[in-house]
Amino acid sequence: MTTVLETKGLTAGYAGVPVVRNLDLTVEAGEVVALLGPNGAGKTTTLLTLAGVVPRISGSAKVLDEEVAGGRPHKVARRGAVLVPDDRAIFFDLTARENLRLGAGGKGGNNAVEIVLDYFPSLKPRMSTRAGLLSGGEQQMLAVGRALSGRPKVLMIDEMSLGLAPVIVKRMFPVVRRIADEIGAGVLVVEQHIDVALQAADRAYVLNHGEVAMQGPAHELLKDRHLLQASYLGMS
Repeated sequence: MTTVLETKGLTAGYAGVPVVRNLDLTVEAGEVVALLGPNGAGKTTTLLTLAGVVPRISGSAKVLDEEVAGGRPHKVARRGAVLVPDDRAIFFDLTARENLRLGAGGKGGNNAVEIVLDYFPSLKPRMSTRAGLLSGGEQQMLAVGRALSGRPKVLMIDEMSLGLAPVIVKRMFPVVRRIADEIGAGVLVVEQHIDVALQAADRAYVLNHGEVAMQGPAHELLKDRHLLQASYLGMS
């Protein structure tokens, strides 16, 4: 398998203050990796560092075998690594179709839209609707779809379930699994809903206070609930 994301001894944070410490993490092509942990554990900072937004303090962070440089997210995106932030970052005044075409860039806009609609068919009757008028679930589908329309090699999703009804959350994660399986993208997803994330993931890392408290195959973490809970509480 091809490693598409890798950190070695990564320490990153803000104004020189570490939030993530000594992080070793990998994501392979076609793999879904869940990044779990309590609020403030450093999950979002990890994604922002890999996206080139937050600078490294020390260690290594590579996306598609190229070292990530803080402050240059456009270069990371150009290499095929796309971040879906927790605020979704869609254009509310544009229609759903226009958002998807923007995500596709010059990569066959109409065809890219059709591919997205195959994954999110409930968006089809909403293509002419302004994004700001879509429901929260539809906006999240649009955000992931826009990232997908650019045919990413790496897809990073921050808090996909934020503000969504449980029934929508359960529909979203199988789609993420399909994206990895069918397109071959490596997916790193930050999530608070442990069970649904682990059911879709191949592997998972649990962060606590900026450090890895637990890691392993997702199915094994699902079985050991007591140890997983201890990791969240910083007791492992």
